[in-house]
Amino acid sequence: MDRLRGRWDRFQARPEWDFFRCLHRADRKLASTWWALLVLLGMLPAALAVTLGEVVGAVQQSQPLTVPLALLGATFFAMQVFAPLHAQVGTNLGSRMSAYLYDRLMDATLSPPGMAHLERADLSEDLTLARDFDQGISGPPMSISMGFIAGGLVAIVSGLGSAVVLAGYRWWAPWLIGGAWASTHWFLRESSVWKDRQTPEVMEAQRHADYAYRLAVDPPAAKELRMFGLAGFTVKGFAESRKKLVDLRYHATRLREQSVRWALLVVLAANVLFFWMLAQDVAAGRLALGGASTFAFACIGTSAIAFGGLNWSLSLAAQVVQAVLRLEGAMGTAGALRCGDRNAQGAPAHAIRLRDVRFQYETGSSPVLDGLDLDVPAGTSLAIVGQNGAGKTTIAKLLCRLYDPQHGTVEIDGVDLRDFDLESWRQRVASVFQDFVRFELPLRDNVAPHGAPDVDILAALEQAGAGGLAELDTVMARAYPGGIDLSGGQWQRIAPARALCAVRLGAGLVILDEPTAQLDVRGESEIFERILHATRECTTILVSHRFSTVRHADRICVLEEGRVIELGSHEELMELGGRYRTMFDLQASRFTEEEDDVIHLD
Repeated sequence: MDRLRGRWDRFQARPEWDFFRCLHRADRKLASTWWALLVLLGMLPAALAVTLGEVVGAVQQSQPLTVPLALLGATFFAMQVFAPLHAQVGTNLGSRMSAYLYDRLMDATLSPPGMAHLERADLSEDLTLARDFDQGISGPPMSISMGFIAGGLVAIVSGLGSAVVLAGYRWWAPWLIGGAWASTHWFLRESSVWKDRQTPEVMEAQRHADYAYRLAVDPPAAKELRMFGLAGFTVKGFAESRKKLVDLRYHATRLREQSVRWALLVVLAANVLFFWMLAQDVAAGRLALGGASTFAFACIGTSAIAFGGLNWSLSLAAQVVQAVLRLEGAMGTAGALRCGDRNAQGAPAHAIRLRDVRFQYETGSSPVLDGLDLDVPAGTSLAIVGQNGAGKTTIAKLLCRLYDPQHGTVEIDGVDLRDFDLESWRQRVASVFQDFVRFELPLRDNVAPHGAPDVDILAALEQAGAGGLAELDTVMARAYPGGIDLSGGQWQRIAPARALCAVRLGAGLVILDEPTAQLDVRGESEIFERILHATRECTTILVSHRFSTVRHADRICVLEEGRVIELGSHEELMELGGRYRTMFDLQASRFTEEEDDVIHLD
């Protein structure tokens, strides 16, 4: 009993089992119909053999042919009708399955409150497979795969059904013929090493092919590909990666010559023995011609066992299902954050404090923040400067609660940030990052994704210097009727407007992580002055490389190796003559005296 239970547990652990369970979860009615038609189609060849034998028997015995021919015609008609019907049901079920998997994937990626799960290297392969499975890059889309899957299963049911008919001839006949054809699955088992289709080497080739494909078809790389003459290089890279991918998968499923010989020998011996016995019985008068016809066709039909079963398409589809299921569990854990229930209304009212904060990304080799201590009085502005990798953006992410520190605390008015209700806190934060999203939506939704009165949206645009760029109903993409696109500099006025609109709706902390890097020095300085004026009642934190901008902040924090090494106003830090003064002078030396009020950091 324990052995049987162990085998059942191993069977349930197979990826194919997860696939078929998800079929019913995707659409129970369609899945039930698909299975019913599959079994019916599988039994029709056996029924055809029986009815054909009836017709032959009726002719031999000079009996009426009306009923036998009617049954034969009905069986043949059913085969012609139900096959395309099953294919259409399979296509629809495959589309439903795709939608179901994408829904679960989106839930897995968006549900965790943090974002560490999206940057985990050990989840990247599953994420690539789950994200692109229905685009025809790694294999046929699910709607097409269902046809291949159905073909293999119909064949195995058809072969088994025909084998059952053989029991009417001799009890050993189905075991002889069915066993011979079934043995091919064992002899040719090395041609079905489906697990080798998803090895790390295969997944790496898949990633390279996917990357080259996206370079070719996505707009962001279009300019560089043309200017540097990389079109041919990109196509060649895609072709080589795809060829390697195909070769690896072909190698995993190739036939082995010696195994084929043994399989042919066993099948040939079994069929020769069966037909010799059948001929002997017909010659001796022990079997009528009609029965012989039925069993002969059933014997031939049993060969479908060798061509049916769990094929490569099912293996690939099942791998996708298991990837999504693994991501659901792993991402939920990786992106989890501790969430309290305190209301963040009115915070920060006194101060933001980072105490002995230590943070290291999972893929990093050293801490980004290492014992950071920083106080930001509420209602003031703080600029953060430092070299790349000093931890500036990480501080912004911690304050937005996209991550939590591994050590130390981030306190808001003396309360651990993790004790606040997450949604309540994020309503108090208006943040704009350098890689802000450009929604292919109307301007109104780009400024206020959650919605806001038009008067607040227009005021925020005006405060950001983006008034009059477009009507609020204009879609921000040329791909839509009446849509427009903006220049990089214009978009970087829309981004601060998004934060300013949030402030008008009640946000108390504004975090700007180089959202205006594409603007010229004067443009960025002008926008920051506008933001400071519009957020004078808020706490504002700015990350920037341009000292012409940061010098306007109440205080400036200099980060180095994950710690604060200098903190004070522009005048105080210049007088100190430390790291800030060195960076400022280095930057200022690149401009003429007439331009030193718009200093630009390289």
